[in-house]
Amino acid sequence: MSDKKTGASRGSDAVERLFGDTPVLCDGAMGTMLYARGVFINKSYDELNLSQPELVREVHVEYLQAGAEVIETNTFGANAFRLEHFGLRDKVREINLAGVRLAREAVNQIRDKQATQAFVAGAIGPLGIRLEPLGKVGLDEAREAFAEQITALIEGGPGVGVDLLSIETMTSLTEAEQAVAAARAIAPGIPVIVMVTVDEEGNCLDGASAETAARRLTATGADAIGCNCSAGPATVLSVIERMRPLTDLPLAAMPNAGIPRAVEGRTIYLTSPEYMASFTRKLVKAGASLVGGCCGTTPSYTRAMRSALRALDAMETGVQVMERGIESEAATKVSPPPLAQRSKIGSMIASGEFISMVEIVPPKGIDCSREINGAAQLHKLGVDAINVPDSPRASARMSAQSLCVQIQQQVGIETILHYTCRDRNVLSIQSDLLGASSIGLKNILCLTGDPPKLGNYPDATAVFDVDAIGLVNIVRNLNCGLDIGKNSIGESTGFTISVAANPGVPDIEQEIRRFAYKVEAGAEFAITQPVFDLRLLEDFLRRIEGFRIPVIAGIWPLTSLRNAEIMKNDLRVAIPDEILARMAAQVGSPDAARAEGVRIAQEMLTEARPMVQGVQVSAPFGKDKYIAAAQVLGLTEGVGV
Repeated sequence: MSDKKTGASRGSDAVERLFGDTPVLCDGAMGTMLYARGVFINKSYDELNLSQPELVREVHVEYLQAGAEVIETNTFGANAFRLEHFGLRDKVREINLAGVRLAREAVNQIRDKQATQAFVAGAIGPLGIRLEPLGKVGLDEAREAFAEQITALIEGGPGVGVDLLSIETMTSLTEAEQAVAAARAIAPGIPVIVMVTVDEEGNCLDGASAETAARRLTATGADAIGCNCSAGPATVLSVIERMRPLTDLPLAAMPNAGIPRAVEGRTIYLTSPEYMASFTRKLVKAGASLVGGCCGTTPSYTRAMRSALRALDAMETGVQVMERGIESEAATKVSPPPLAQRSKIGSMIASGEFISMVEIVPPKGIDCSREINGAAQLHKLGVDAINVPDSPRASARMSAQSLCVQIQQQVGIETILHYTCRDRNVLSIQSDLLGASSIGLKNILCLTGDPPKLGNYPDATAVFDVDAIGLVNIVRNLNCGLDIGKNSIGESTGFTISVAANPGVPDIEQEIRRFAYKVEAGAEFAITQPVFDLRLLEDFLRRIEGFRIPVIAGIWPLTSLRNAEIMKNDLRVAIPDEILARMAAQVGSPDAARAEGVRIAQEMLTEARPMVQGVQVSAPFGKDKYIAAAQVLGLTEGVGV
């Protein structure tokens, strides 16, 4: 916290904590949640404080239940100029008072049930008009409008009015300065956060740089400054990194869930909660003290960000323990076995041999005899390893670890355990991995995991204490004989570490960045998502030349036109029109369609083989799925199932 004498004189230790060294989690978008509940965009969302108060209160409660420590009042546009568009100019005080009351009621409700403490921030957005000299509204008029809103937000004093003010999404530094000036004049004892929004280059919408914004906002006397909304977490991260050297004030970062895009007639935000969680850690490491979400974020994002902060705190605690000298990494770290000695797959990777794998999905029940028989037949044909997914598409299936153990014990073929972060906290992750190593599982594919909303239990909660990058770090440390607190566990777990890659993802730049982080964290080889467009694979391999590790290409034999369309439209797999046309030509015959799918997969393998170090064939659906997998690999067609 700054030692400067500007800003609020804080009256409570509780509010002081919001501006200390421990990261604080704020809520996400109010408008996104209200829109999802059927409120039309041509309506004043602020007026809902009066006409539909229960709706607003429910949103606040959801964010608090997700782990938010600060919730903002539903008053972003509750100033005289914006409300005038809806004929509500005379309702400024009434709407703002109602907004504070609803937030307070939500905080009290959660506090009584969960014994948790949360704070209410008065949300203050831009006026929605241009100020002089570009517009007709004078600076004094702007300051008066902000003062009118702030007066209502703080009415009633501590415990009744807001705990702090959040001046946000400011498009003009001049307007931001007027808002802070009004706050300082009307409420000198209330802490103030002021945040700008920026373009994709990280510059304010009035043309000022992030560095200029840091200097000018610091000079206003605010208690914290930062960036919200904007083009997504990556952009906000760059702004925080540019602001940090130029101010000693706490920084706030509350990005959108990416840039909204039109997908099949709907406007949606494509950034996932997991992606936002990964940037939460990066934002804190870059210097942000207050983190939260803006447009497109929901309580699921808040929950994922809370998990990320918990994981970060756990890791920092481990570092602090080490710094106190309880255990020294240098004294306890062991060297993992050479890659060639860890597993058959590790040996093949080390020697440059071409690897063949087949993916076998665990059953939905307790009978896995079909899967074990399929693995046995594939083993006889010379397949090198069986890949076992971990509840793919967030479906409820037999645990991947259980099926891996049974396959290895009953068949004798090596397995690769898919392991996701979705369902486990960092303690469970460590326990599972120690157990997996002790029972002979030596190959692991580190995955973030599909969010539960994609599966058959969409209301299930996700954990995501870490993502795939963090998981690779954990596994690498276990390989070095260290737990998550950097304490000795004795011997190395000896895992061969792999990660996933998706050459066909829409945001390929982000995929490449994440892949580089995975390699840096300790990944030793990669397995791609299904490849149907070799141009995308070639481009991906070219982009990772500077941090290349062995790459195993994923191949998926299509079974029908419908299967191809689902993969293209629902799963967002890049499938060229030429392949769709080939599957469409066989639409009248299921057997012919499956045969055509195998031929396409064989062609993909033939063309991809010189570029990669192996292939993973995903056994398609249907009674002949293991036959199809064997055919793709060029093995005998006479195998039974």
